[in-house]
Amino acid sequence: MKKTLLAALGAIVLMTTACHKQPLSTGIRPENLDTTIVPQEDFYQFATGGWQKNNPLGAEYARFGSFDKLGLQCMEQVNELIKEIASKRHKQGSIEQKISDVYRLSMDTARRDIEGIEPIRRTMDEITAIKDKAELSQLLGESMEYGLFAMYVDADAMNSSMNILNEYQAGFALGQRDYYVDEDEHTLMIRNEYKKHIARMFTLYGFKDGEQAAETVLRLETRLATAAKSNVELRDPQANYNKMSVADLQQLVPQIDWLTFLRALNAETDSLSVGQIAHLQEVGKMIEEESLEDIKTLFRWQVLDGASAYLSTEMYNANFDFYGRILSGKEEPSPLWKRAVNMVNGTLGEAVGQMYVKKHFPEENKQRMLDLVHNLQKSLGERIQALEWMSDTTKAKAQEKLDAFYIKIGYPDKWRDYSKLDIDINLAYYTNIQRAAKFEQEYSLSFLNKPVDRDRWYMTPQTVNAYYNPATNEICFPAGILQYPFFDMSADDAFNYGAIGVVIGHEMTHGFDDQGSQFDKDGNMFNWWTAGDKSRFDERTKVMRDFFDNIEVAPGVHGNGGFTLGENIADHGGLQVAFQALCNKMKEEGKCPMESDGNQYTPAQRFFLAYANVWAANIRPEEILQRTKSDPHSLGRWRVNGALPHINAWYKAWNITEESPLYVAPEKRVSIW
Repeated sequence: MKKTLLAALGAIVLMTTACHKQPLSTGIRPENLDTTIVPQEDFYQFATGGWQKNNPLGAEYARFGSFDKLGLQCMEQVNELIKEIASKRHKQGSIEQKISDVYRLSMDTARRDIEGIEPIRRTMDEITAIKDKAELSQLLGESMEYGLFAMYVDADAMNSSMNILNEYQAGFALGQRDYYVDEDEHTLMIRNEYKKHIARMFTLYGFKDGEQAAETVLRLETRLATAAKSNVELRDPQANYNKMSVADLQQLVPQIDWLTFLRALNAETDSLSVGQIAHLQEVGKMIEEESLEDIKTLFRWQVLDGASAYLSTEMYNANFDFYGRILSGKEEPSPLWKRAVNMVNGTLGEAVGQMYVKKHFPEENKQRMLDLVHNLQKSLGERIQALEWMSDTTKAKAQEKLDAFYIKIGYPDKWRDYSKLDIDINLAYYTNIQRAAKFEQEYSLSFLNKPVDRDRWYMTPQTVNAYYNPATNEICFPAGILQYPFFDMSADDAFNYGAIGVVIGHEMTHGFDDQGSQFDKDGNMFNWWTAGDKSRFDERTKVMRDFFDNIEVAPGVHGNGGFTLGENIADHGGLQVAFQALCNKMKEEGKCPMESDGNQYTPAQRFFLAYANVWAANIRPEEILQRTKSDPHSLGRWRVNGALPHINAWYKAWNITEESPLYVAPEKRVSIW
């Protein structure tokens, strides 16, 4: 999920008449398979090769997979809702007016071309007007367009019932520390092209010396990135929790007046958690050591970089040329209507979601999903009790946490209030985006120093994803993902347990992965393990880490087993728990998934085919390299060919022998949950 995410659902008999039921299908679509491939040789290609052939990579995509295809379907559904709203006039201040105007503003490129760079001129002039570094504390607090670090409100990791202000490293536009410090040929190329891109954007705005500005920006961003933690280091929740008083923060980073900053941010508080101390100290040193003009140049870049998608076609295309074409390998931007839908979802997501579920999410889907979740909970509980490597003391704590899962399915029970969001179609698109961003910031800050609201959702209902939140010990499955290929109401249990069932198990297992296992049933960062059990758990997760470290994802490039560890553990656990749940379900019916039921593939085989099809995808070489640096999930191919060789049931279902290139000796297989 910020944190690792997925989902899908089970099957219900469809009524064809008042007296007869239509038999459930297997859910397996033969056209998705590549039967020219032997499954024991390359299971991913066998299970998804047909899908890849039938779903070629479009010019706008760096990767197009099952997730993306369902996401496109949801986007088309939302677009129809929005277009209907936008075709009519609405009362100013109504939800319909806001949805309509955000959509219309986003679609109006002709107006943006006329306005050019004018929408950001006021902000640029404010930067130019800065006369003294003493002004920076106020400026950083009151302005969202630029910043050297980030602030957000979330549950206190040591007191999960209350919200606290959290600081997090930021200030480098490429996002990933590796892009600034790695010296391989590809990364050096990216840095060189990035510098050219910065210079081009400054020139498009009208600055005379774009190349000098680019040198300054890259130097300062590199300074911040070098002091930042790596993606692997960021996975340690204890090392990234440093609660302190504001007075102590003032001593830690004296170059910023923190009382002034917090007042400007409208986040007055007595304490906060500093995520990455060395990075924040480097921010202070940079303010002290760098010239004011160079810092202002960095701020100007942050405005240009953040605003380019909402300005003229020329600015948008320049932004796409680097971030889309060079960094990800895309050939052309997404169509305008898709960008407009994304913007409406981003600004008024729950309002749209409320309309979406009324039309596209039957209530019976929610009930079926609850049944599946409870079956998976039972299965995971059984697996915990059967663990040979864990003591009864730790098992009892694990079971308590499992029983305490807070389950969210489909949509929130209460909806967000957007009445204070003011969208004015007479103002520039970028100005309205600023307003929306400010509204989101104020919404987040409204929770500061208040009890945690467990009913708050962190995804919209139309999102094709899912998540586990350790602070609230919750698992969430939005309506958007509860569709084929994750959930098929007309398909049997073998399909649905292999697809959405594994997703459910995946999110549950996040509560017990290398990060989630550090939080108790109430969401507090608390060690509930005995020393011996924790040591044995770490030994077992190291097997997973080392295995994925050794996978060559591109010529000369290996996966990052430490960075992807949590997601890989969750995939492994999801597969184990879901398959056992399927066995339990079929046993109740006097059946066994390994035995033929008259179909071409046994239920066990269909389980693994359904799982693999969730990860069907085509991907560009550039995107493989980018995701290896930035994505905590393994690539789709390896979520199949890397995960399944550690699942004993897969060997039996598909007759995988030592001759298979995917074979892993039993003593070398991962065995955790």
